[in-house]
Amino acid sequence: MRGYAGKLLEVNLSTEKIAEVTLDEQVLRQFIGGRGLATKILWDRLGAKWENIDPLGPENVFLALTGPLTGFFPGAKLCISGKSPQSNGVVGSTLSCEFAVELKCAGYDGIIITGKAKKPSYIFITDSKAEIKDASHIWGKSGKEALRTLTKEGLEELKRRVPRYGGKEPAAIYIGPAGENKVRMATVMAKWTHAAGYGGYGAVMGSKNLKAIVARGTGPLPDVVDIEKVSNLIDEICKSKFKNTTFRWWGTGGDVYDIAAKFSREPVRNWQEEWHDGKSIGVDKLEERVLVKRFWGCFGCPTTCERISMVKVGPFKGAITDAPDYEMQAYLGPNLGIFDIESITYLVALMDELGLCGIQTGNVLGFAAELYQRGILTKEDLDGIDLRWGDTLAFASLAKKIAMRDGVGEILAEGTYRAALKIKEMKGIDVLRYAVVEKGIGIGAHGNRSGTWTTDISYACSVQGGDHTSIATMPPNNGELKRILEDSGVFCAYNTPENFNLIWDFFEAVTGWKIDPDEWYANIARRILHLQRVLLLIGGPDLKWSPAEADENPPRFYEPLPSGPYAGKKLDREKFKISKKKYYDSVGWDENGVPKLEELKRLGLSDVIKKLNQAQHAVF
Repeated sequence: MRGYAGKLLEVNLSTEKIAEVTLDEQVLRQFIGGRGLATKILWDRLGAKWENIDPLGPENVFLALTGPLTGFFPGAKLCISGKSPQSNGVVGSTLSCEFAVELKCAGYDGIIITGKAKKPSYIFITDSKAEIKDASHIWGKSGKEALRTLTKEGLEELKRRVPRYGGKEPAAIYIGPAGENKVRMATVMAKWTHAAGYGGYGAVMGSKNLKAIVARGTGPLPDVVDIEKVSNLIDEICKSKFKNTTFRWWGTGGDVYDIAAKFSREPVRNWQEEWHDGKSIGVDKLEERVLVKRFWGCFGCPTTCERISMVKVGPFKGAITDAPDYEMQAYLGPNLGIFDIESITYLVALMDELGLCGIQTGNVLGFAAELYQRGILTKEDLDGIDLRWGDTLAFASLAKKIAMRDGVGEILAEGTYRAALKIKEMKGIDVLRYAVVEKGIGIGAHGNRSGTWTTDISYACSVQGGDHTSIATMPPNNGELKRILEDSGVFCAYNTPENFNLIWDFFEAVTGWKIDPDEWYANIARRILHLQRVLLLIGGPDLKWSPAEADENPPRFYEPLPSGPYAGKKLDREKFKISKKKYYDSVGWDENGVPKLEELKRLGLSDVIKKLNQAQHAVF
């Protein structure tokens, strides 16, 4: 096999047994890597008892996987997966990092983690070798502090092994306090600021007493079929990306004003509005007030869309993070009624330190603030916090409580959907109408009422729920089926060339496999989509999703936009029902949103039919 190391590292933290798992070429051809391979592994290992698997229990499997294009295609990424503590399904959550390349150069395509360590631990991986180390001294430390310690210890260990070692530091993925406390919005972090946020997999690492995985590989990347063609394709893609100067200059962080003011799709005060004219958080203010360095990128990336930003004056002086990107600015800014770039930068940096997802935590903070606004939650309920819109310190205090599961943070650490169920029980008021979530996952920072990017089926029909990076579209090839390619490849969507045919050329040059669009969209992508859908519908143990109820938009999106150029626009329930049925039919699901049996057989998934029938009988 070309493009693959050909094996995975498996670590059982309960028994401390470390082994290697070889990969079957047929499985790789059918599921590729990353998100696709993760879904297959989870089905094979946990499918028979999926509804009984607690995502935060020792039986769950934590996966960190590369793909055949990782390290070759410009911009390296890693896919994190497992049974999601948010949706009880499978989410392929990717993050940009050098760790993916180090892992491949150490001889592994990915890592399978099972069991639970007896004490806080981390895993140290070098060339075809791995060991479990004590992490008690970094348990409880913030993100940056933990990474600093891991980097120092990793270098010292490498120098002990090779006295004249003068190479680079190892790379790491790790969790902050939120992951340690099994907060369902906890991220798996890399570098200082990169995170796999969707899915809540930081909590899975925490549930296994796993603080980090550190890797340093000194070997080459795996062989490819045609290295000269790979090199030429890299050059061609890089040249095309160099031309996109606007995105290279600002990344997504330059959009926070326009997406609201021009397109009305940005969360404002928990989505009560999606328009604002807040020039105080425009891209010029970001550059003028907090930008320190631009063109900061990941391994082999020509786009380098990240920037380093730091608060230079005022009460939050010294807070340092990346851009911040659009999603972070929107959810920790206007969504909380905050229109000050220093405050937003501080809150984003705080998420990095706590190991919280800015999107998911911003979603739950906005939800709590609206309940406070409406008198449903009181100051006493919030442990004395006066949670007014725009109060940065109040939101920071609540975020810290969530990360530590302290007081009201114990409820909110469950995420918006589960918190809404608990608050409904406490207060006797149905607060789900204020929860802007999809299948337990907070909606990405792009509303669909204005229709300027997302549509009525985008989140409702996605197998990854509220994930804005994996939305359902018509035709399906333009949305989730395409993102499955990027998440399974595993490579960065921001570096996808305008000439998409280069992707198929890249696959062939690396692996030798002649995957064409027909094969991908009709077979491979649908196989992965259907298996994800089956596991989502089985769900459990605490939440199960009936398509009739779960494939629905948040109630808020049926309320008219109150302001801006799209004022009055909202989703139409009857039109949505028609759109949903069309999507179901287009991807091979029946009128109830269940994968058709003939489709499962055609795609080689006959082994899931019995389990799916049991789930239908129990849930639908």
